[in-house]
Amino acid sequence: MSAPVVRVRGLRHLALRVRDVHVAARFYTETFGMRIVWTPDGENVYLSSGSDNLALHQDPHAAPGGALDHLGFLVVTADEVHAAAERLSACGVPIARAPATHRDGSVSCYCRDPDGNLIQVLYLPGIEA
Repeated sequence: MSAPVVRVRGLRHLALRVRDVHVAARFYTETFGMRIVWTPDGENVYLSSGSDNLALHQDPHAAPGGALDHLGFLVVTADEVHAAAERLSACGVPIARAPATHRDGSVSCYCRDPDGNLIQVLYLPGIEA
């Protein structure tokens, strides 16, 4: 296999177009514990849960779900996926796919944010969250 054109250290940044940046920021902080790290203006918010970065850019014409397939958040155990699905549902967040175990031993469930973006909560054996 030849060397990659660009050698990367990992994914750092994901940007989503959202209809209301304040509603979206509240969802990601309250639901997934992300913290706001930068708000350059009233239409852009940047959040993080550590070394990652989620950018929210307000676009009142954003199509629900956009072109993104999904974004995933890692958890430490398979039980946490099941607990997350229960807590999300109890908070009124619709569960798009119930927790399931996959062929590789990973466990995941899916929900949607207020703009229809699909979010995976994932336990992946051998990966430290």
